[in-house]
Amino acid sequence: MSDDDALFNKGLPIRREVLGPEYVDKSLANADEFMMSFQRATTAWAWGWAWGDPTLDRKTRSLLNLAMLTATGKSHEIKLHVRGALNNGVTVDEIKAALLHATAYSGIPAGLEAFKAAHEVLVQEGALPGKKA
Repeated sequence: MSDDDALFNKGLPIRREVLGPEYVDKSLANADEFMMSFQRATTAWAWGWAWGDPTLDRKTRSLLNLAMLTATGKSHEIKLHVRGALNNGVTVDEIKAALLHATAYSGIPAGLEAFKAAHEVLVQEGALPGKKA
């Protein structure tokens, strides 16, 4: 077994636990040969290598992800990782604090996009009152 196979096998259950098996299994099932290269890489590197390192707990990793995704303006990924953060025990107040902290360092436009994305998911997941989108 190659190192990449070992990291893929290590990362796949972590990825499923954090992002949800439905999302992960759909991503893998919908991947053609071209996209499967990316699926294997992200599962091995992000989930097997980075998330599989026991130095930081999953809650901390979720908060870091939300801050980095805010700073880089990746609102689609923020939505995915807000769900993951909730799965990892991050509270709504902790999500809000991470987004506010990231806003202070990355700017109001980036923070606004992050807050909108997070709010949409938090309402959908029933973590905040409001109408579902």
